[in-house]
Amino acid sequence: MDPISQGTVGAAFAQSSANKSNIIKIGFIGFLAGLAPDLDVLIRSETDPILFLEYHRQFSHSLFFIPFGSLIVALFIFPFVKGSMTLKTVYIASFLGYATHGLLDACTSYGTLLFWPFSNERVTWNNISIVDPLFTTPILILIGIAIKTKKKLFSFFAIGWIISYLLLGIIQYDRTLSAAFQLAQSRGHNAERITLKPSFGNIILWKSIYQHEDTFYVDAIRTVQSTTWCLGDSIRIFDYQSHLPNLDRDSQQSKDIERFRWFSQNYLGYDKEKKLVTDIRYSMIPNQIVPMWGLLIDDQKGLNEHAFWWTGRSLDEGQLDLFKDMLIGKNCGSLE
Repeated sequence: MDPISQGTVGAAFAQSSANKSNIIKIGFIGFLAGLAPDLDVLIRSETDPILFLEYHRQFSHSLFFIPFGSLIVALFIFPFVKGSMTLKTVYIASFLGYATHGLLDACTSYGTLLFWPFSNERVTWNNISIVDPLFTTPILILIGIAIKTKKKLFSFFAIGWIISYLLLGIIQYDRTLSAAFQLAQSRGHNAERITLKPSFGNIILWKSIYQHEDTFYVDAIRTVQSTTWCLGDSIRIFDYQSHLPNLDRDSQQSKDIERFRWFSQNYLGYDKEKKLVTDIRYSMIPNQIVPMWGLLIDDQKGLNEHAFWWTGRSLDEGQLDLFKDMLIGKNCGSLE
């Protein structure tokens, strides 16, 4: 998730181990520990543009790395606070903050290697958006109250909110999943594979992607008291023979596509106009396939040259209005 959410969740759990005299410092340690796993974004290469995809949310986010990552954080912080608390106290706070990070990331759709090095599966529970102010703001408020009153009871209230919101996301996911299958059936489709992800900042409006034969169908589903859907786009599944017949399968660009396939969990499309292999899970508007990132392919490149990493995340006023309309259910139809 976003850094503020990661830090505040880490602070809330760390503060549960605090007392009145150290609740501020413990909260700060938990905040830093909650951020620490994302230092893996510094692992980049000037010659390999997608190396970061393989290492972000990898070893530093693994459940098995938590004791070691926590120790690194504790050893870094301890010299600054050794006059007021023991290394054991700092380590416990670091452990509680660090341990939340990978688990919270796994709740999003990006994918987290929770079981590295024993598994390369990208765990995605898809029950919360990567950024969700409705989730984060109450945590910030409760942590602030805990600091002001020096009562860790409010930290437990924050933990209760965290758990409750994530559980609500699971309930919303299950409701939306049923609606997505209904939508596929209404079209006479067999949903061979399906994924759902909440749209930006909420767990009401969801992006639905399902595969029928050689095509992905992308729609938005709004799940509140009743369920409605906003019809979206479809795109043919990426296929070398159809989309890049001239690309040498032994080339570095082809290898990059396979690495990208792993990252995207095989939700690859192809934009012929841009010559772009895309991750169709991500778009600014949930019922669209306009890509946020992908690999630009040039079949005239040498065998050892990498593909180019492309990003495009602009959101104009018209798109923002469209998103707001979907969020309130405007121009969406009933599934029933």
